[in-house]
Amino acid sequence: MAQTERRRFLLSRLLAEAPKYRQLAVPDDAAGQKQLLRALLNVRPPRDASPEFLQVQDEYLRAELAQKGVTVLESLTPAARCGEAALYLWQGDITTLQCDAIVNAANSGMTGCYVPGHRCIDNCIHTFAGVQLRSACARLMAKQGNEEPTAHAKLTPAFNLPCRYVLHTVGPCLESLPTKQDEELLADCYRSCLSLAAENGVDSVAFCCISTGVFHCLNRQAAESAIREVMNYRKGEKKPMDIIFNVFKDMDYAIYQELLG
Repeated sequence: MAQTERRRFLLSRLLAEAPKYRQLAVPDDAAGQKQLLRALLNVRPPRDASPEFLQVQDEYLRAELAQKGVTVLESLTPAARCGEAALYLWQGDITTLQCDAIVNAANSGMTGCYVPGHRCIDNCIHTFAGVQLRSACARLMAKQGNEEPTAHAKLTPAFNLPCRYVLHTVGPCLESLPTKQDEELLADCYRSCLSLAAENGVDSVAFCCISTGVFHCLNRQAAESAIREVMNYRKGEKKPMDIIFNVFKDMDYAIYQELLG
């Protein structure tokens, strides 16, 4: 099955299972089809999918990933070293990074962003991991029985992403200038992710810029917290763990570059 056929198959199945959207016309062009497919995946609630759907979806997402290209951790140059472990600064799409685990800046519902086509990292990660990730998160939340508290962490498989795991953490959401409590909660996000990663034998973790997007944390302050907590963790770590600071914006790259020296 060619990529166009896979995309049309997925669109037909998603429209068929969602009466609210069945009247939508499938665009003729590839860009329009991709936009609609992402939107339908974004609004799809956590539910089982048929083996046929999952097979076609997985083939489609992996082909899309191959077209975008995968960045392998070993191809990056360390920005700093600490014993056997390394610190990296990398600007790029975290859903294309091949390392042990990536960090998702999640919301308290923990099942991803439901806004069609939203550009937050939560939406991107769930889109390109596939519907299995939302279902896995939903099972964790059903077992927990309540919304995810700020600064805790959860670990799931990465499914169709090139990494092995996704670490999900809910950062503080600011309505004004950050308070001491906000600063401590952001620091706890990094501590929780590092601790959970170590418990699961993770060798490398890529941190996104937690809370600096729609949660409105100050970029420089967030970067200072990230580097400080990683350095503090590494002073007492027993097993070396490589850390990647993943940024998307030029401004964040410049901040981390300055702070890392």
